[in-house]
Amino acid sequence: MEFQERANTVADNLFSYSKDQSGWKVCKKSNDVVVCWRPSTEFPGNVYKGEGVINACPEKVWECLKPEPNGIRVKWDSNVKKFELIEQVTEDIAVCRTVTPSAAMGIISPRDFVDVILVKQYEDGTITSNATHVEHPSCSPQAGYVRGLNHPCGCFCAPIPGEPGKTQVYAFFQTDLGGLLPRSVVDSFFPSSMTEFYNNLKKVVKSLK
Repeated sequence: MEFQERANTVADNLFSYSKDQSGWKVCKKSNDVVVCWRPSTEFPGNVYKGEGVINACPEKVWECLKPEPNGIRVKWDSNVKKFELIEQVTEDIAVCRTVTPSAAMGIISPRDFVDVILVKQYEDGTITSNATHVEHPSCSPQAGYVRGLNHPCGCFCAPIPGEPGKTQVYAFFQTDLGGLLPRSVVDSFFPSSMTEFYNNLKKVVKSLK
């Protein structure tokens, strides 16, 4: 029950993030994506929001984004090295472990994250992933990885009214990477990483038949 409650709370939080336009500051912008940030209310760091349009229907985009072991995302998302199912709580809620590679020219060492993830679909056709960190008895910290903490984060694949072949993708990252990383490294990593995330997503969706 605890996992379900946490997952549902995260979904509420992310839905409010997607509707609340106040306080966001643009930190990176390209033709494909706008990345904004504002101070997090969850931890002493920032919450980052990415916005971009992908030329495909939400279901097709979701196939590339959905969190599942051996799914498409592990193959294209450069920040996901491994994705493991720890416990299937309900049909739509699971506890998973994500392993990330080293980044920022090795300054950021490999991390792992244990999250409860809720997949939720809204009446307007928006498909979402909603995640936050949890502790699980069968997944204690492992040697070789710094245990990071994801605060409410996830992705939204929203249909665009009148444009059935396009999807508005919102991505929210709110991550405590752990370790003694300089703030400047963290603040530069996320905007660049999110821009790459959208670029790679666009390429893989285009490659699907």
